[in-house]
Amino acid sequence: MSGTSWQRRSAGALLVLPLLLTAAGWQPAAASPAAASPAPGTIAEAMASTGRYFGTSIRSGLLGDPQYVSLAEREFTMITPEDELKADATEPSRNLFYFVQGDRVVNWATSRGQRVRGTALAWHAQQPAWMQGLSQPGALRAAVRNHITQVMSHYRGRIYAWDVAQEAFADGTSGARRNSILQRTGDDWIEDAFRTARAADPGAELCYNDYLIEDWTAAKTQAVYALVRDFKARGVPIDCVGLEGHLQAGAVPNSLPQTLQQFAALRWTSTSPSWTSPPPRRPTTPR
Repeated sequence: MSGTSWQRRSAGALLVLPLLLTAAGWQPAAASPAAASPAPGTIAEAMASTGRYFGTSIRSGLLGDPQYVSLAEREFTMITPEDELKADATEPSRNLFYFVQGDRVVNWATSRGQRVRGTALAWHAQQPAWMQGLSQPGALRAAVRNHITQVMSHYRGRIYAWDVAQEAFADGTSGARRNSILQRTGDDWIEDAFRTARAADPGAELCYNDYLIEDWTAAKTQAVYALVRDFKARGVPIDCVGLEGHLQAGAVPNSLPQTLQQFAALRWTSTSPSWTSPPPRRPTTPR
């Protein structure tokens, strides 16, 4: 991110809730190598002991810094490229893709047994100028589909989970969609992005991500919840929700545990009769 958007995200911890897949044992088809055992006495080891992962964002330009690299290798088992996979970085000119910096981070992480989360495929910010200039909704929709398909196809089997769409809802008390060029292509743009993403890489976890959705009583939280619940009911492919978690000491919403419980409960919602009860727990592996 750039400017205030990046400052806003960097201040918080991203909480990712699995919705459809088992929390501990699932691995995508053609997954990256099994995660390496975390070093003893690290935060990553403590998280792995409960079947969770501990991740951070990585900037490709800092991979030459020994202290930076040592910390990233020791404490984390999930890596997210900071800006290298966003639209302005991967498709600076229409249909001309650039993956050098993204590859550097992804290859660095996977070669060390760390998994990778990708962010973000369809987002109102950090769009290249050519995308911002598409005035016809149909042309923008087609461009977003192509962007998702090309980027996810390039990283198929190497990226564990993607933020397919993010920050699509407005701040405040309306619960409405954000007024963005993506929204102006139609209310179904998020669904279209998720269906496109599933086709591009059937093995990747697909996430919706947003900020200020920690308070269960907030209109924005309820709007995101309604979207995810609708997607699950209609079979739209969505596997997880990211709560950006820009929390401050003494100002954490009291309803945060309820929010987590409500979103997590959606993981068993399915049109398939086989999902009427939770599937058996699989052997725990770090995620």
